[in-house]
Amino acid sequence: MKKIFTLILVSAALFVNAQAFKGKGDTKFDIGANIQDGGSGIRVAADFGVAENISFGVVSSYLLGVSKIDGIKPDFGDRFDIKGRFDAHLGPILTLGQNVDIYPGLDLSLRNFGAHLGGRYFFSEGIGVFSEIGFPIAKYDPTTTDNFQNLNNQFVFNIGVSFNL
Repeated sequence: MKKIFTLILVSAALFVNAQAFKGKGDTKFDIGANIQDGGSGIRVAADFGVAENISFGVVSSYLLGVSKIDGIKPDFGDRFDIKGRFDAHLGPILTLGQNVDIYPGLDLSLRNFGAHLGGRYFFSEGIGVFSEIGFPIAKYDPTTTDNFQNLNNQFVFNIGVSFNL
């Protein structure tokens, strides 16, 4: 049942994302799959344009396919993470076209301070696909003995769909 539920969530996520960054007042909503070592999950993000090539946003992720570590199953707090993020949109600067955007950025989460690099391609004005990689720059407590500290503190790959609101 878990595998069917995960497949439905990931499939739904792959049918949702938005259009290239248009500048101030632009709002994007992303839904995707989070793929990493030790688990995979779902990811939801919203970005709000505040300047011509700058946006701020929030990202939340929840790991679904996590197995027991040392015989202990992780609880909700070990699987969940939320991040505030800042993006610099390079699509308009590099003149890649209206339907393409590349964006590096920084994020501050419950677990770490990190960076990401992503790209979006839009099929129409309202829907497209995205891919993003992310990695921690500084973990909050790298000396902790918590078995689950690395679940949200590692290199991640995200794919999904994007909506332009």
